[in-house]
Amino acid sequence: MKKPDLSSILIATLVFVLGVAAEAQQPKKVPLIGYLSALESAHESARAEAIRLALRERGYIEKQNIAIEYRYAEGKRDRFPELLAELVRRKIDIIVVAGGDAAIQAAKNATKTIPIVIAGGGSDPVEVGFIESLARPGGNVTGITNLGRELGGKRLELLKDAVPKLARVAVLYESASPASVLQVKEALPVPARALGLTLQPWEVRSADDFERVFAAMGKQRPDGLYVLGSPLTNTNRKQIAGLALKSRLPSMFQSSEAVDAGGLMSYSADLTDSYKRVAYFVDRILKGAKPADLPVEQPMKFELILNLKTAKQIGLTIQPIVLMRATRVIK
Repeated sequence: MKKPDLSSILIATLVFVLGVAAEAQQPKKVPLIGYLSALESAHESARAEAIRLALRERGYIEKQNIAIEYRYAEGKRDRFPELLAELVRRKIDIIVVAGGDAAIQAAKNATKTIPIVIAGGGSDPVEVGFIESLARPGGNVTGITNLGRELGGKRLELLKDAVPKLARVAVLYESASPASVLQVKEALPVPARALGLTLQPWEVRSADDFERVFAAMGKQRPDGLYVLGSPLTNTNRKQIAGLALKSRLPSMFQSSEAVDAGGLMSYSADLTDSYKRVAYFVDRILKGAKPADLPVEQPMKFELILNLKTAKQIGLTIQPIVLMRATRVIK
């Protein structure tokens, strides 16, 4: 039997070693996440930072082993298609949508293959057709649904607890937001009747409408204000909170950021917990899981935020039973 040539063995070994070394030197592909927000960057910074921190807890550090491309619609829903087209051209691995129904639908229209993670916004995703079921989404969409519509009755109840004489509630909503219109027409009237409340709907179409609407609203003498979240109202929450304060109206919002801006109170899913779950979905998908097989999650924790400085300015004393239930109080 012929013995192997020593030089052949050495050459083969050298080729193998060089191949391994070359492979080791090849830079690993850094996952690229597209982040689409319906708001401006200044309004969105807190949520984006919270999600970055949640990703860091799972070992993903921006500009090291993960990259994020941010796009902001600045409250203009007609920008969604353009911004998403930019992200798709960048060959991103996942799209995180921090917005409502219009943003999610635009993402679905932009791609049928790139995984889409909902960061808590929008209506019931099954009801509006984004997914087949919560347990088995069935397409390229998964993530968190924060029960914005379903919590409407609870918000009215809490507002009435805070303002016992509450009888007439002005409801401020963006007419271009299908989710908001649906709440005004279908979701809120039922719990309002049960609580003995009369709703006074007021629609806005642009940022120029707020001053006019609040001036007209005062003539109907509402006892409180309920603000429905949407790109327009979220972007202008500071102005809305200021106008409510000027009108001495106890205000209920869907986001804690509005209370930080001067609103009286908010009730929503615990946002910190939601952000952590967004990071969970990103992690699972990057490790090979398919959105179709990842159940869409509903919130397990909720938070009631109160602004006692605002209460004092409008001459309202918050009942102790409401204070005891608060997750956070601004003094």
